[in-house]
Amino acid sequence: MADPSTYRPAPGTIPDNPGVYKFRDQHRRVIYVGKAKSLRSRLSSYFADVATLHPRTRQMVTTAASVEWTVVATEVEALQLEYSWIKEFDPRFNVRYRDDKSYPVLAVTLNEEFPRLHVYRGPRRKGVRYFGPYSHAWAIRETLDLLLRVFPARTCSNGVFKRHGQIGRPCLLGYIDKCSAPCVGKVSAAEHRDIVEDFCDFLAGRTDGLIRRLEREMLAASEELEFERAARLRDDLNAAKMALEKQAVVLGDGTDADVVAFAQDELEASVQVFHVRGGRVRGQRGWVIDKAEGSLADASVDPAETDTAGLVDQFLSQFYGDQADMAEGAEQTGSAVPREVLVPELPDDAEAITDWLSDLRGARVQLRIPQRGDKRALMETVQRNAAEAFAQHKLRRAGDLTARSAALQELQDALGLDSAPLRIECTDVSHVQGTDVVASLVVFEDGLARKSEYRRFAIREGAEGGDVGSIAEVVRRRFARYQQEAAGPVDPDRPGNSAADSTLRAGLDPETGRPRKFAYPPNLLVVDGGAPQVAVAADVLAELGVTDVAVIGLAKRLEEVWVPGEPDPVILPRTSEALYLLQRVRDEAHRFAISYHRQKRGQRMTVSELDQVPGLGQTRKAALLKHFGSVRKLREATVDEISGVPGVGRRTAEAVHATLASAGKERESK
Repeated sequence: MADPSTYRPAPGTIPDNPGVYKFRDQHRRVIYVGKAKSLRSRLSSYFADVATLHPRTRQMVTTAASVEWTVVATEVEALQLEYSWIKEFDPRFNVRYRDDKSYPVLAVTLNEEFPRLHVYRGPRRKGVRYFGPYSHAWAIRETLDLLLRVFPARTCSNGVFKRHGQIGRPCLLGYIDKCSAPCVGKVSAAEHRDIVEDFCDFLAGRTDGLIRRLEREMLAASEELEFERAARLRDDLNAAKMALEKQAVVLGDGTDADVVAFAQDELEASVQVFHVRGGRVRGQRGWVIDKAEGSLADASVDPAETDTAGLVDQFLSQFYGDQADMAEGAEQTGSAVPREVLVPELPDDAEAITDWLSDLRGARVQLRIPQRGDKRALMETVQRNAAEAFAQHKLRRAGDLTARSAALQELQDALGLDSAPLRIECTDVSHVQGTDVVASLVVFEDGLARKSEYRRFAIREGAEGGDVGSIAEVVRRRFARYQQEAAGPVDPDRPGNSAADSTLRAGLDPETGRPRKFAYPPNLLVVDGGAPQVAVAADVLAELGVTDVAVIGLAKRLEEVWVPGEPDPVILPRTSEALYLLQRVRDEAHRFAISYHRQKRGQRMTVSELDQVPGLGQTRKAALLKHFGSVRKLREATVDEISGVPGVGRRTAEAVHATLASAGKERESK
């Protein structure tokens, strides 16, 4: 545990200007990013008596080993830089508004010749229009099922679309009039795009024109005694009205706003956002986050007095920054930032945030607290949702944080470690009788998986030595790379670094500060296996001179924990939280290794009959498969049909035809 006084900047060296600051740990990893109107005032508060700081702040400053800062001209610039650094470095002590799931949206692929409607999760893509987010995927499918009667657009995948085009028959949706079947030419590409654009207009709120048009067409059909067509139009009209009813009007003036509310205690906070577009609630989102004192206006102030304003500040910068990044280059339902943002409290730098949001939107944005009327009532509804979500979270996760802390403490006690193993890495080997040997390396921090830092290895030299040799190779490669990337000296002249910082080694990019792949060592290395695997891992670490990483093995049969040099294993109780954590880490490494092994084995075993054609390269093979759709259809083709594919000559076509015919005869003879 570091003493903050060892890296405290010299008096008078901290400027009294707006800026953004970073705390780094002993491995030069950024652990906290903050902004301040006055860097001198804010940073001085962190170096007060440690006993007077909030526990979370105290943990941060004692974990850190250095602090540095960047001076900016305005608070808006500070806001932008803080968001960029939080997104880039992912500091562990910053509040991060990340949910445990990705909210689904309804995506319309306008960048394709025949646009497709489908449920989508993930980053926004250029040329695709998105509607949502929705709380559940079933809500999207229910809306689609209603609207496909009115807008029979394509919903199938590219593979299904292509297959039905080749066989010349539409799918079931085409037969029941929930798809216009562009795959078989029932409508042209232009007609299908018109259907999709009408669908987009409907979901964007331009519904009155469609309702009036359907009513006119229904009445005209009935007057012309076309009763079947009138009945279909009546059903379409009812389906459209049902879809509208599911999006209740909450604000009659066509408001375009996001309504944000919080529920919290001293340790955690729940936030709910209702997205109101055209006066209707188009989507809802929710998060539960661990509170960090750095998000408060002043770390020395009682958290209960200012945390809501601080959380609003953090939320607005992170959420709308992410929204703007995702919307960049993509077709959107509207702007990533609405005309109004309604919050329970205004942050201290409300004017700077408003200017920043206005820059993102390209038009003026209002940031305000609703005082009366429908907007105030809606804020109270969002507040109730936040409180309910928080209560459910507490019931669901009541023992989770306690269990993780207990597991790490039990591991420290059982293994005799100097500190709790906050970072655990685990490696496992996967193969089938010595073929396609691969290994995985998974990372857990604070008892939770950190999947962005997972690594996988294709075993080279160690395969002949079985699992023991493979473990040795993985450990050697991982820690040799760690030593290599942690070998460069820190620049002692870096602005904001203390004198003690010049003794550290930099295992990260000197410009961005982002750790390289293997530059951050674990506190505990777990290998899947018993005494032999543990011994070889310990020997490799000793050979490399790595002395600050503990090594254990977890044997599957009796779940024994093996420690290097010990004749007997450590037996953890079956109900132990520590054993449960080790099992989760081991099982995750096993899963990750098996998935990589299956991928490599599948690549090796996927050998097409076309591979046997002499002189046929990958480009022409792909062209043939794209043209005919499958090897079976290619086998049925004549030489003239094959040679008609661009890039395939007569001689190559004859070779393909002869090879496939020969392979077919061999298969029939068997």
